[in-house]
Amino acid sequence: MTTWRLECGACAEETSLEGATVCPACGKPLLARYDLGGLDGATLRETWRRRRAGMWRYREILPLRGGEEPVTLGEGDTPLLEIPGDGELSDIRLLVKDEGQNPTGSFKDRGLSAAVTRAALDGAASFVVPSAGNAGAALAAYAARAALPARLFIPTDTPDGVERRCIHYGAEIRRVEGLIDECGRLAAAFAGETGATNVSTLKEPYRIEGKKTMMLEIVEALDWRAPEAIVYPTGGGTGLIGSWKALAELRSLGLVEGTTRLYSVQASGCAPIVRAWEGGDRFASKWVDASTEAWGLRVPGALGDFLILDALRASGGGAVAVDDGAMREGARRLGASGIGASIEGGATLAGARELARLGHLRAGETVVLFNTAHLLTY
Repeated sequence: MTTWRLECGACAEETSLEGATVCPACGKPLLARYDLGGLDGATLRETWRRRRAGMWRYREILPLRGGEEPVTLGEGDTPLLEIPGDGELSDIRLLVKDEGQNPTGSFKDRGLSAAVTRAALDGAASFVVPSAGNAGAALAAYAARAALPARLFIPTDTPDGVERRCIHYGAEIRRVEGLIDECGRLAAAFAGETGATNVSTLKEPYRIEGKKTMMLEIVEALDWRAPEAIVYPTGGGTGLIGSWKALAELRSLGLVEGTTRLYSVQASGCAPIVRAWEGGDRFASKWVDASTEAWGLRVPGALGDFLILDALRASGGGAVAVDDGAMREGARRLGASGIGASIEGGATLAGARELARLGHLRAGETVVLFNTAHLLTY
């Protein structure tokens, strides 16, 4: 049976599994730590191969106890698609993890499936989340699947189509003057007033667990070899943190050797992680007057900033900012390979081009770009 404990990512304080939010000692994100000593990597690899497709086939290192069933819509097992490189990228093997093929069209499905599953099994009665779009749609869908109500706080400039998607699943919407950080403040207040489970980015420990399955699938698709680098569009950074965590767990299980360089891509109009990286800082100061067409990257301050920066440094990676025009061009180029890429997905191709120009990505390497959502989510 799967067992795990919760440990603060900053101060290493352990806390109870019940009603877990953030570290009670310092307010930083909690991480799930599994008892890997009793697991045999070779046996797991074969077990996972034989199971039905979907992210929950990795259940031995996911927050699911024996006999429990997840709240699922069939998320995961998205394709890893090779695309041609040109210019600076011509001698690099480029692969795209196409998360737009998840049930609601984005990688948010993985994290919200895990968060809603654990909370519902632990007795949650309702949910709340701040969102610029895709996380809201994912929570709305998975809360509906669990037959539980959800409230979403979204910025006023969020397109009407996003709101209609969420209402389709039965969610209650509140529009907010301000950016995602103000939506987050109101979501936290609502949770405090009503007891709703707040599944904001890193305000609970299990969205990371769902997101880490992207890296598990990548390594398995590469015949249990880690890619030399990944390029990840970074707002809250849950998937990047999860990717680093997945690699560590796979190494502990003897399923992969070496490491992968992690690179964060942000918008030039909202790049707190890039600024902190370049300044050698452990934490990222809030970005003032954030502005970008990429909603998923318009995150002025990330709760897990130190976890992102720690992963970049420990992996030998880095961070780079690109402008909205370069992101749009990146998305168009992905489209030319048949991939319905969001602007955030386009940011990874633009970022990879800049990283190659600077000598961070090298000829002969396998580099994975994350298309985090389908263009139709816009």
